[in-house]
Amino acid sequence: MDADAVAKAFVGHYYSTFDSNRPALSNLYHDSSMLTFEGQKIQGTQNITAKLTSLPFQQCQHSITTVDCQPSVNGAMLVFVSGNLQLAGEQHALKFSQMFHLMPTPQGSFYVHNDIFRLNYA
Repeated sequence: MDADAVAKAFVGHYYSTFDSNRPALSNLYHDSSMLTFEGQKIQGTQNITAKLTSLPFQQCQHSITTVDCQPSVNGAMLVFVSGNLQLAGEQHALKFSQMFHLMPTPQGSFYVHNDIFRLNYA
């Protein structure tokens, strides 16, 4: 398994889904998953999905600048992403960073065990 290829495929899928069908992101989390969104800790698939779908914007477009990946224990991997987030109707894009800890599933795929998101203010 090429970890970099898996990370890039995951990142493409995650942000494409976020931008087009945010409720479908629930398939990527488990009840043990935790999201830290701008310092707010949220645990569990249902709570994470509720947070992501209640953000104060409906339309957005992510543009990925970098994807860094490291293998972790027991087949897991860390994925660190930086990029731009363009909100509908806004002139300037927001810069963001996001870290995912992907854990393998018995079915041979991955789920998001940890997710940390931050806007980067200059």
